[in-house]
Amino acid sequence: MFADGPFPPAELADLPEDLRARILAVQEKAGFVPNVFLLLARRPAEFRAFLAWHDALMEKEEGLSRAEREMIVVVTSAANRCLYCVIVHGAILRVRSRDPHLADILAVDWRKADLAPRQRAMLAYAERLASRPWEVGPEDLEALRAAGFDLEEIWDIGAITALFAMSNRLAQMSGLRPNPEFHLLGREPRS
Repeated sequence: MFADGPFPPAELADLPEDLRARILAVQEKAGFVPNVFLLLARRPAEFRAFLAWHDALMEKEEGLSRAEREMIVVVTSAANRCLYCVIVHGAILRVRSRDPHLADILAVDWRKADLAPRQRAMLAYAERLASRPWEVGPEDLEALRAAGFDLEEIWDIGAITALFAMSNRLAQMSGLRPNPEFHLLGREPRS
């Protein structure tokens, strides 16, 4: 999990009650504690801020679907070559999309996925913003508007890309590895 990384993970017992309760709730639901939680919890104020931003972007009901939000994370993380986030958010995407293949295709080359034109525009923008932000310009926003996105959805695409580009860097600098459970999650199609 963290053997090669320079930053020691937090000990669950030593965390403030609010963070310990949040992590235990995830453990209850998932059956394990995601490694990233213990890494980020080593700095409680920053972890709270990350969770607040994450939840505000990734758990909202309006605008993009939850699966589309995870698609953005997978493509952003693939562009940044972040093993942890590709594996973890690929697993979440498999669950949210109910498609055991989509995340793997997006991680390698999203252009080869069977996607709606709207999703292609969304992922093209996310990839550009994640890997070549200096190239992003008004024409990109116009392409998203032409694909049917409103300004709030465009903001969400950009903000999700930005949050996970930052998250990718934290995972990479710390040597964070995915929990083994994520590799198998969502691989069997649901009926």
